[in-house]
Amino acid sequence: MNNKSIKGILLVAIGASSYGIVATFIKKGLADGYTTAELTFAQALVGASVIILLNLISNRVSSSKAINRPSRKDIFKLMLGGIPLGLTSTFYYLSLRYIPVSVCIVMLMQSVWIGVVVDLLVNKIKPAPIKLVSILIVLIGTVLATNVLNADVELDWRGIFWGFLAAISYSLTFLATNNIATGYRPMVRSMFMLIGSLIMVSMVWGYSLMQKFDPSVLWTWGLILAFFGTVLPPLLFTKGMPLVGVGLGGIIASIELPVSVTMAYLFIHETVNVYQWIGIVLILFAIALMNISFIKMLKPN
Repeated sequence: MNNKSIKGILLVAIGASSYGIVATFIKKGLADGYTTAELTFAQALVGASVIILLNLISNRVSSSKAINRPSRKDIFKLMLGGIPLGLTSTFYYLSLRYIPVSVCIVMLMQSVWIGVVVDLLVNKIKPAPIKLVSILIVLIGTVLATNVLNADVELDWRGIFWGFLAAISYSLTFLATNNIATGYRPMVRSMFMLIGSLIMVSMVWGYSLMQKFDPSVLWTWGLILAFFGTVLPPLLFTKGMPLVGVGLGGIIASIELPVSVTMAYLFIHETVNVYQWIGIVLILFAIALMNISFIKMLKPN
């Protein structure tokens, strides 16, 4: 591999790892007495504000002729595309109220096969046999990783339900990111999508926020959640993905799964047994198998 590939791998890995530690921060924020509504809104508000500020700075630095400004129609589309982004955070953080981080992140990773289903329904792309095998491995890995075979473990169905909805929203977020107004700068697209996400989060949690909102959440957990979950990953992915390609990038990004579980083990002392680790490894293997054709592209001719 050349230096650009190595740089791309590091950027994508750090970006995915940033996503992976957010769940632990949410758990700690809940333990501090903040509500899911406060934490979700704080991340959305601070994240959108930072991206807007970065865009303003970027526009100042760049020459006006070089800036490709989106039309009103495309702005509206991008804001609509931010809806599943806001719903992903909402559903994922609700899931964290009822089940461990290790199970939540495994539920979120169901987006691996849900994305294949979305491609089939929306883009009419039939899955290759290797993808069907990968889906089967993901499902087997999920059974092990969620620890449902352990008779002593009772998982709250609400956590599983919200986690599955988060996976669906996560898949739709990727669909929107890859298809809506792709001709504009990534930071500009991110800004309008995050504004749409903030509007959605405000609508969903508006009533709860009127009942209870502690502004201190903005500069405590809001800053941390926004940095690691909203600002840093897109910037690193934007830089790193073109250097490694979407296929390899998707494999590297799956590091979010073990990072999330490890963080929960180290900082909130969640227990993870051998069978769960085997399930996690199977899911990682399935993700790599699903993108095997992209790995071949890295081999020298």
